[in-house]
Amino acid sequence: MTRPFSDVLISFIKDTGFLNITLQELIMIIIAGILIYLAIKKEYEPLLLLPIAFGMLLVNLPLVDIMNKPEGGGVGGLFYYLYKGVELGIYPPIIFLGIGAMTDFGPLIANPRSLLLGGAAQLGIFVAFMLALVFKFDQNAAASIGIIGGADGPTAILVAASLKPQLLGPIAVAAYSYMALIPIIQPPIMMALTTKEERSVVMEQLRPVSKLEKILFPIIVTIVGTFLVPSAAPLLGMLMLGNLFRESLVVDRLSKTAQNELINIVTIFLGLTVGATAKAENFLTPATLKIIALGLIAFASGTSGGLLMGKLMYRLSGGKINPLIGSAGVSAVPMAARMSQVVGQRENPENFLLMHAMGPNVAGVIGSAIVAGIFLSMFS
Repeated sequence: MTRPFSDVLISFIKDTGFLNITLQELIMIIIAGILIYLAIKKEYEPLLLLPIAFGMLLVNLPLVDIMNKPEGGGVGGLFYYLYKGVELGIYPPIIFLGIGAMTDFGPLIANPRSLLLGGAAQLGIFVAFMLALVFKFDQNAAASIGIIGGADGPTAILVAASLKPQLLGPIAVAAYSYMALIPIIQPPIMMALTTKEERSVVMEQLRPVSKLEKILFPIIVTIVGTFLVPSAAPLLGMLMLGNLFRESLVVDRLSKTAQNELINIVTIFLGLTVGATAKAENFLTPATLKIIALGLIAFASGTSGGLLMGKLMYRLSGGKINPLIGSAGVSAVPMAARMSQVVGQRENPENFLLMHAMGPNVAGVIGSAIVAGIFLSMFS
């Protein structure tokens, strides 16, 4: 017997999202809208913030099963399968491959002391880790939260996905949000911890780096770093392979693919699926607020650690090193290095710190990968 049209219409209306949306889902949709605005209007880390925000939007629309697991031999949601690249630790190392192919390690090779600045900037990771333990997070969660201080999104995602996948959404959003806010977070700390005289220091031009040095560097770092921390091999090895592609000058097609098509495709998949982990019931919790607060402390502590090491090096060098380059030790490449340039040139128009700051910046990427490896080996 044919159902009355009114019954069909009422049944259809009841099955729409308009009558099934919850307050929590509505809040998450608004948060996703704010992140989309920041990505597009303010251009805050848009390459990852935009897909993360849209993934968050999709997964919090009512009755959407885009992340559902397959049941009874059926087919799961699209993002369930794409998320396997995060779950299995595939996407972050591939992004590191692209970063390595896009990055010139020359400034670090020309000034090896930059490693000290990159290392000091990892202070934020350990400060956040200890505070997370104080806030009653377990060790796996504390390690996942602490790595936010490395200012390295793929590393934070890899550690969180491996050690505490339940917190992946808040950790990813915090990591990329604070990376995007570096132009707001870092300058006040840089001004507070350095003097005008220190900020005005003009550093000597870096020495030229030979092709042989640039080829040997990624090979040596891979061997030494993996001997020290074997679990850092996926991130460190892919970063150095990408750089070897760049510097060898014999695999131009591979280098360009790593820099463009490959990293762009993986960035889309990574951003969408990480954003899709931020379902309302997992995201809107007291733990999320703690993670956001700890993430800010981690970034501020990392910036401070690099600056304080820079001040020490300024003293030991007789005033030849500008401490501002220490703030670039957080591994947000190249935004943190640009902030050193901007603040330094504001004090002295003749200051050109960008290439000097790229040394600590690259060292920070290496440092955060090694710390991530340490955490994975300790808590996996």
